[in-house]
Amino acid sequence: MARPKGQTDTRELILQAANRVVQEQGVATLTLEAVAYAAGVSKGGLLYHFPTKEALIEAMLMAMLACQEQDMQVALAQEAEADAPGRWSRAYIRATFDAPVSVLANDGGLIASFALHPGLMTRIRAWYEEQAVRETQDGIDPTLATTIRLAVDGLWFADLFGLAPPSVAQREEIARFLVGLTTRH
Repeated sequence: MARPKGQTDTRELILQAANRVVQEQGVATLTLEAVAYAAGVSKGGLLYHFPTKEALIEAMLMAMLACQEQDMQVALAQEAEADAPGRWSRAYIRATFDAPVSVLANDGGLIASFALHPGLMTRIRAWYEEQAVRETQDGIDPTLATTIRLAVDGLWFADLFGLAPPSVAQREEIARFLVGLTTRH
């Protein structure tokens, strides 16, 4: 059953607020009260959409995965040849390098899952396992495809946790280098 528009808007507002709380104040401050305050809704209003903290964290995680998958589908659609070797790897590079803001805006669910509800990590693991299968079917050397994915994931985690992320110029250079690797057979 589809939600009325106002419910969807409030739900998204709450998820955005929860991500801000994690990003700005740390995962330890992720409480239903803090999220309700940040979203400008009552705690009852928050509980209407997310009856438990675990439900909120799970929704945050699912929103992050949906964003990643959407970015990946857009990047795949931009690849001219559907069966060109390296297509998936190039799309994975572009989805991460070209859209880091959309993914990082939803990364609080990942952090909260790691810290507060590691059982929810099975969903993120499943998503990454799907990507690992896709990379080995990309038409380029599977070791190269895996190395590219791990390099891209490393950049994403550097951005996510502020671990000496590269400058804009370095990012562009790294992206060009990695894309270039996908075209050498």
